[in-house]
Amino acid sequence: MASGIRAEVSIREPSVCRVAAVSADYAPVETVTRSGHPGDGKVVGEFSIGEELDGEDDLEEVYSTGTDHVYRFTRDCGCGCVCEHVERHGCPVRDLRAEGGVIYLTFYVSDVESLRAVITDLRDEFDGVAVRRLTRSQPCEDADDLVFVDRQSLTDRQREVLETAHQQGYFAHPRDANATEVADRLDITRSTFAEHLAAAQRKLLDDILAQ
Repeated sequence: MASGIRAEVSIREPSVCRVAAVSADYAPVETVTRSGHPGDGKVVGEFSIGEELDGEDDLEEVYSTGTDHVYRFTRDCGCGCVCEHVERHGCPVRDLRAEGGVIYLTFYVSDVESLRAVITDLRDEFDGVAVRRLTRSQPCEDADDLVFVDRQSLTDRQREVLETAHQQGYFAHPRDANATEVADRLDITRSTFAEHLAAAQRKLLDDILAQ
């Protein structure tokens, strides 16, 4: 079997997603499944939720144990939902759940370039897209560890501090600029520069060193 990458992302504002809307109004949604019918241009979805829904006319309850309810919905193909944006890159969706209006999506990609294309597409269309976890399947012994750093975790100021420090040669050995010189370039105090730099480095190291 070919190697690849399993990616988990969250989307804070997934417009046109029925599952996200249900999770925002009721309880977390689990076990979402979908099947397409190209002939009539429809997609049928089913999901499990821990409470009975009231007044949702477009949802059909198909199973209930009293504490677990399964509902079915139908939507048009090409509506621009999160799954369609991922799948049009040829990346199969593995898992989908929702909580508090936020979608948590797991899908497979073949390489880092494909992953970047999917994430760029999602961020062009939706707000609050964050990469939560990446896992490489069948890693080679001599392959570099896969690291995908989510730069959106940095504030604009933290990113500016990092970029300016790098451009000025603060990270070179020996250094081409010291902390005072970089702070002057940014028009901030040396202590403020140190605070922003430490916060940015901590976030990046959290991504790089996370197990």
